[in-house]
Amino acid sequence: MNLKQGQNRHTYTVKEIQIENNLERRLEALGLTSGAKITVLNNDKRGSMTVKFRGTRFAVGRRIADHIVVEEATK
Repeated sequence: MNLKQGQNRHTYTVKEIQIENNLERRLEALGLTSGAKITVLNNDKRGSMTVKFRGTRFAVGRRIADHIVVEEATK
């Protein structure tokens, strides 16, 4: 599934980022890499979604979230 489909207060593991290299490198610089845990804080299906990874909250646009492949994290 992609991050855009994520549910509020659920944690996911990033499997792959399928976006242009410059955006992928920027996300990697922020700490969003394969294997990272990401928690959806607000996904109200309008505008940007709010997520938390590496202890920091970020707003992620829908287009970017659509290209981040995730799976449900195991506890």
